[in-house]
Amino acid sequence: MASIQLDKIGKSFGAVDTIHAIDLDIGDGEFVCLLGPSGCGKTTTLRMIAGLEQPTRGSIRIGGRDVTRAQPKDRNIGMVFQDYALYPHMTIADNIAYPLKVRGMAEAQRHEKARAIAEVLHIGQLLDRLPAQISGGQQQRTSLARALVHPADAFLFDEPLSNLDARMRVEARAFLCHLQRSRGMTAVYVTHDQAEAMALSTRIAVMCAGDIVQYAPPLEIYRRPATTFVAGFVGDPPMNLVAAQATRCDRGITLRGGGLEMSAFASWPALDRALDRGDRVTLGVRPEHLRIAADGAGGRLHGKLFANEAMGPESLVTLDLDGGVRVTARVFGDAPVLVEGDAAFAFDAARITLFDSAGNRIDDPV
Repeated sequence: MASIQLDKIGKSFGAVDTIHAIDLDIGDGEFVCLLGPSGCGKTTTLRMIAGLEQPTRGSIRIGGRDVTRAQPKDRNIGMVFQDYALYPHMTIADNIAYPLKVRGMAEAQRHEKARAIAEVLHIGQLLDRLPAQISGGQQQRTSLARALVHPADAFLFDEPLSNLDARMRVEARAFLCHLQRSRGMTAVYVTHDQAEAMALSTRIAVMCAGDIVQYAPPLEIYRRPATTFVAGFVGDPPMNLVAAQATRCDRGITLRGGGLEMSAFASWPALDRALDRGDRVTLGVRPEHLRIAADGAGGRLHGKLFANEAMGPESLVTLDLDGGVRVTARVFGDAPVLVEGDAAFAFDAARITLFDSAGNRIDDPV
C-alpha cells in the first residue's frame, strides 16, 4: 500500500471555485473518509485523486510519486463507484477479472484470481450470472472484488453503500471494516453518512463548501468538534447548539439566553479572551450528556416539551427553548420518559463545548 498527499489542491469550473487549496496527508494503511453534505466537494476531491478530474492548482502524490498529471491507469489505484459500474453483458467472473484482462493476463490465470477474491467476498457461487440476475448487495461486492483483484497502492470508494437498504448497509459496512483491518489497505472513502465515517475511519476529513474544516480521528471529531458546522453535522441526533450571551461578573463568566442558565466559570482563559472579540458564544452539548432536571447542579435548559420518542433501549426527548431553538436529550432505559408541558434539561459544565462568535471551538480550560 502507499501514502497519499494532497498539497494545496484546488479545482475551478470556469469562474466557480469548487475546491479551495486543500491539504490532506493520508498515511500508508489509513482509511480516511471525506465526510460532508452534498455539494461540499468531496467527490470532486476523490476524482482528482483518481485522475478523473485534473486539479486547477496544487499537486497529488501517491506513494511519494507525483501523479498530478498522470492518467488514471498509471496511478495503480482501485476504485468502487456509487452505481457499481458493472458491465451488464459480462458475467460476474468477467466483470471481476476485467482489470486483469486489460493488463494482458492470461484468461485462465485471471479467472483463477477472480474466483479467489469472489470466495473471500462470499459471491463465489454467482460467477456465472449477469449483474441483472443478482441483488444490489451482491453487485456491491462484485464491484469491490473488481477493485481488489489487482494489487493496488490505494483504494477509492465513492459512496459505495448508498444504493443498499438499511440492513444491507450495516452488513456491508461491517464487512468493509473487517476487510480494511485485515488487509491494512490505504483507502479514501466518500460519504455523507456520518455513521459510516465513524465506523470505518482511522481519520475523518470533514468538508464544507470546498474546504476541510477538521481532520482528526473519529472520536476527536465527535468529542471536540472544531466548529459549529462539525458539531451540528456529526452525531445522530447531532450536538445541541444554543446561542448565549457571556457576561463577566465577580465570580467569573456567566452564560444566559434562549432558556439557558449557566453558572459562572471561575477560570477559563480562552473564553475570557474570546469575550474580547464579542459577548456572543454558542454552547454545545451532546444529547447523551443531557438529563431531565432533578436538581440545581450544573447548567440548565428550560423549555416546553416538543416530542417524546420512545425508541426501546432509549428515549429521545426534545424541548422547544425560547427563541425557537430545539434541543434533544438521549435518555437511556427501557421505560418511557414521563415529561409534559414545561420541562428542563440539566448538564454538567465538564460536558459542554463552547464556540466563539465566529463559530470556532474555544479551547478547554486547563
